[in-house]
Amino acid sequence: MSRPALVISLDFELHWGVRDHTSVDGYRANLLGVREAIPAMLDLFERKSIAATWATVGFLFAENKKDLERHVPSRLPTYDNRALSPYDAIGEIGDDEASDPFHYAPSLVRHIAKTPRQELATHTFSHYYCLEAGQTAEQFDADLEAAAKISSPYGDAMRSIVFPRNQLNERYADVLRQRGIRAYRSNGRHWAYRAERAETPARRAFRLADAYLPLGGPRLGEPSSDTRGLTDVPASAFLRPYSPRLRRLDPLRRHRLERTMTSAAKSGRLFHLWWHPHNFGKYPKESMAFLERLLDHFETLRRRYGMESLSMGEAAAGG
Repeated sequence: MSRPALVISLDFELHWGVRDHTSVDGYRANLLGVREAIPAMLDLFERKSIAATWATVGFLFAENKKDLERHVPSRLPTYDNRALSPYDAIGEIGDDEASDPFHYAPSLVRHIAKTPRQELATHTFSHYYCLEAGQTAEQFDADLEAAAKISSPYGDAMRSIVFPRNQLNERYADVLRQRGIRAYRSNGRHWAYRAERAETPARRAFRLADAYLPLGGPRLGEPSSDTRGLTDVPASAFLRPYSPRLRRLDPLRRHRLERTMTSAAKSGRLFHLWWHPHNFGKYPKESMAFLERLLDHFETLRRRYGMESLSMGEAAAGG
């Protein structure tokens, strides 16, 4: 990349992203708060001319349960841990977005699609786990085919992908290429950030501390293409949401991110920030205020160093 860039990607999944370990009732405030957080983000991005990639679970495109069931692929994931598959849960959800705002989001998808410089991308159809035991490349391919079909009214929403739980499976590169996907987000090679099926307290504790102190290094990168035409747009940092318990440390957290962004601007590299919209759901105003201050810092870097705002697709295409 010849010029420095800020890339933002969001993993848009609602309850489908946490259903295997968190009930709707246990996460209600976050999931309902998305309805306020996403329009606020889009308004902020439009005001500040910020590009972003919205990696969206295919289920969320469905207008109603019949629409969702019509797109269910013939090959379903055969995870050894059957609880990971969401298909048995379809019978238990509401009929549409009005009755069940936790599992449908076509109105939010339309809002994203009509906002300038926002890239709709895929987070797979079913929040598919590419490293879980039991599933196959053929099942993953069927999942991506379903994602492409349900998102087709919005044009080509399949140029970029973010893997659920960051479970990048190198063996599935040919599936991605054949489905027209050209950009993906990796999560770095540091032991605390590598995609693994099993989470540990040590990994979680390190990542929390690294949000405030530079323990894992600056994690800057550049888009990297392989011979198959796939481009890795590597992640730099996860944007943690506001926490009342940790609010006194917010100046440290902001300084950590601003310093890394500045390093990217000075060195001509990429700073890739990501989060889930539902992370902002519980304290949307406080989380949005934090994000706006980060983007104010980006505007300073844009003026001073020519730093660009790019979606994942734009970064993969060379800006």
